[in-house]
Amino acid sequence: MEEDLKCTVKHEDIIEKVKGKMPEEETLFDIAELFKVFGDSTRMKIICCLFEHEMCVCDIAELINATQSAVSHQLRVLKQAKLVKYRKEGKVVYYSLSDRHVEMIFGMALEHIEEGAGNE
Repeated sequence: MEEDLKCTVKHEDIIEKVKGKMPEEETLFDIAELFKVFGDSTRMKIICCLFEHEMCVCDIAELINATQSAVSHQLRVLKQAKLVKYRKEGKVVYYSLSDRHVEMIFGMALEHIEEGAGNE
């Protein structure tokens, strides 16, 4: 590792090529913020529930063994990140995943974890 700190050769062609493909700083910040939302196991449980069916807060709370208040708070975070949407039917609010990207992101992470488990 010590030799990595002493690198003196710059590959300007590679640097320029990669620099041209890097997203804007603000975009990278937004991506990091999105991944922070995925960094909570309660929110991951809620997303898993919503893969299967749209659900109300009380059903989600029952399913994941959490309080309705805790689920509501996490749903608010997921809504702000545009990962879930909702619809009202009378007094009941039903939540669902915003789009298929949510399932794709989760699915890729799950696949990555499951592949890594076999390599230990």
